[in-house]
Order: sequence, then structure tokens, then C-alpha cells
Amino acid sequence: MSPEQAVAQRVRSRTVRAAGQDFDTSDEVDLARWRMRRRRRSAVVWTLRVLVLVAVFGLWQLAASYWLDPFYYSKPSLIWDRLYGWFTVGTYKGSIWANVSVTLQEAVLGFVFGSFAGIVLGILFGRARLLAEVLAPFVQALNAVPRIVLASLFIIWFGLGMESKVATALVLVFFPVFFNAFQGAREVDRNLIDNARVLGAGRWQVLRSIVVPSATSWILASLHTAFGFALIGAIVGEYAGADKGVGLLISTAQGTFDAAGIYAGMILSTVLALLAEVILGFAERRLLRWRPPAPSTFTAGI
Repeated sequence: MSPEQAVAQRVRSRTVRAAGQDFDTSDEVDLARWRMRRRRRSAVVWTLRVLVLVAVFGLWQLAASYWLDPFYYSKPSLIWDRLYGWFTVGTYKGSIWANVSVTLQEAVLGFVFGSFAGIVLGILFGRARLLAEVLAPFVQALNAVPRIVLASLFIIWFGLGMESKVATALVLVFFPVFFNAFQGAREVDRNLIDNARVLGAGRWQVLRSIVVPSATSWILASLHTAFGFALIGAIVGEYAGADKGVGLLISTAQGTFDAAGIYAGMILSTVLALLAEVILGFAERRLLRWRPPAPSTFTAGI
């Protein structure tokens, strides 16, 4: 429950008071005041963000026009021209939307499969201590393998198609989700589990009703960065070898010393990652509506 929902619920509860009692509007005033402060703060934050972007790109444009060689460092106007050309004319590999679609499919599939495997195995290892102690060195060794090496190996195994990129994205997603799920399963309050078993709960009931909900915050925290890793995995796989995708556009731009093309590909991947962050943030708020708000979240803004 968000702070706004908590106060709104208190306001609604007061509307059903017994007849003849005066209605206290202090909570409504507090809620309106909090909303106003939130809107003002949001406006200030977004204004400062825009100013930072304008300052960065303005200084970059100025420096590339007088001091820096745009052949090496490019400049915002050239990057804009490259993006505009990609979206209006297309790339040498066809429509930009087709390339973005391929990269997104690879990232989403790697994100889904990697997250599922990381959650399941992380919770399993977190609850089975003997299994975790036996396999921990092997998991750490696999996590230490450079991902670019795995991308090259996956291309040999699966070819230049989508399968090798999905595998690379899966590997990058799996480990952060696995370690967070593992830690979340380990952090479950032992007293809750003992009380549940005293009341007759079985192993599956404890896992479903206590362990998984307790680890949800840890898991969702890892998913915020996991999609970024999935996107990196897809682009790295395409960079190593592909026939379509944003990574291939970046690789081709590097081969032709097209700095503007490299920056344009970076901006595309950044926008995709930010959109995914917004979607995951919305999903997290929906899934964690049962969690009570922090005591100082609302009152601190009044």
C-alpha cells in the first residue's frame, strides 16, 4: 500500500462514523498537501534533469565544433542525423524497427528464462544448505567466466541466429537474480517458519506462503538491473556475430569509424532499458501492494 492509499483509506474509514459525529478533515488536508508537494518536487526534478541534458549536449556540441575532432568524438547534431536517417530511411540491414525488434526479442527471452532459472535455483539453494555448500564453488567459477567468451562459444554452438543471443542474455540475467533469490531465501525469519511448522504447515506450504513472499523484495530488486543485463547480453551476442540487431549496427559503425552510429546505437539501447525499467517499476508496485508503507514516507513530506 502506497502512502497515498494509506491516507485515503483512513479518510474513507472516517466517512462511516456513527451519525451525529463531526467529520475530521485533517487527513484530507494532509493528503492534498502531500500531493501538492509531490507534484512540485516532481516538476523540479524533471526540470533539473532536462537542464542537465541540455548542458551536457550543448557543451559537447560546442566542444566538437571548436576543439574536439568530430571524426573521433562525433557531436549531438551528427548523432541526431544518424538516428533520423535510421528511422526515416532505414539501415543497411533494413528497417530500424526490425533490428530493434530482434534485439528486444532476444533480450526479453533471455530475461524471462534467466530470471525463472535464477529464482527457482536461488530459492532452492537458499533452503537446501547442503546443496548450496557443495555446489557454491562451481557457481562462483561459472560466474567468473568472461561473458564475451561465452558469447563466442554460444555462436559456435547455436550459430548466428537468435538462439546464441538468448543464451548470452540468459547467462547475464541468471547470476544477479540467482544471488538475490538465494540471499532472500536465507534471510527469512526463522521464527515464522518454526511457528508455521508447529501449526502443521508442510515444506511446500512454508515455501509458498513464507519463503517466496519474503524473498520477493530481493528478487524484484534484482529484476530492475536484470533486464539491462539481458539487453547487454543480446547486444554483445550481436556484436560478436549476427545478421540483424542493434549490436550489429554498432559493430558495423565501429568497423567503418562511424562514431555517430556507435552513439546512436548506444542511445537506442539506453532508451529500451529505461522503458523496461518503467514497466518493471510499475509491476513491482503492483506486486508489493501488500507491503505496508514506511512510517516516515508520508509524514516526512508534510
